[in-house]
Amino acid sequence: MAEPEPPEELDYLSFVDYAIDKTTAELPKVDPAAMRLELTLHRLTSALVYDWESTVHRPRGWSWGGFRVLFVLWLAGPMEAKRVAQLSGMSRAAVSALVNTLERDELVSRKQAEHDKRAVLLSLTEAGHDAITSAYEAHNEREQAWANALTKPELMVLIGLLDKLTTSSAATEAKRRF
Repeated sequence: MAEPEPPEELDYLSFVDYAIDKTTAELPKVDPAAMRLELTLHRLTSALVYDWESTVHRPRGWSWGGFRVLFVLWLAGPMEAKRVAQLSGMSRAAVSALVNTLERDELVSRKQAEHDKRAVLLSLTEAGHDAITSAYEAHNEREQAWANALTKPELMVLIGLLDKLTTSSAATEAKRRF
């Protein structure tokens, strides 16, 4: 039997309702609240990253990943590439590829670590520091625009709930895979 086509009026957000209805109809053991939470968080995260990348980072010639590398080095200081990967939530290979571009653009420098000749120490150049601080001011303006949809109490409740999710046993288990 052929599956019916999804309604034409579906959009990015209404697809969540459609997906939950269709999934739970076929798989009754699926928890619709958990599914809605994860789909909504994923869609929100995607929208946030797209907004930041298209309005702040891409105009500066960076990808979202490039920004994350610069952000970590700005706040945590010079460190090994593997530590940048860990703190940015990216793979070592991704960081290595991004650093090639950031080094070419004279935003990051790398040198051999003294304690281990195989390790690479990354640091911001002066131009990199100026670039990330300027970019982060613009980035934070977009963060504020998104956060302004909530009242201060709502914002604090949401932050508390998200913190609770990030410290859950499922999150702890996932972090072990990094």
